[in-house]
Amino acid sequence: MWELENGTMVFTGGKKADAAAALTAEQCPLFSHDCEEECEAEEERSCYNCRYRRWTRDSFACMKGAPK
Repeated sequence: MWELENGTMVFTGGKKADAAAALTAEQCPLFSHDCEEECEAEEERSCYNCRYRRWTRDSFACMKGAPK
């Protein structure tokens, strides 16, 4: 579900892949819930609600860094 772009991991599911974003966040040991005003998903633990997520035009980038 990730694509490396210029050293940044970008979610390939876009902005409407709720189930995939929730599953990805469940598996992420670095997930950190963002402040309530910034949350987008109904599921509490979702990449769409993570403080490390930065929106792009079509999706979001994960600012935790690329996996090794």
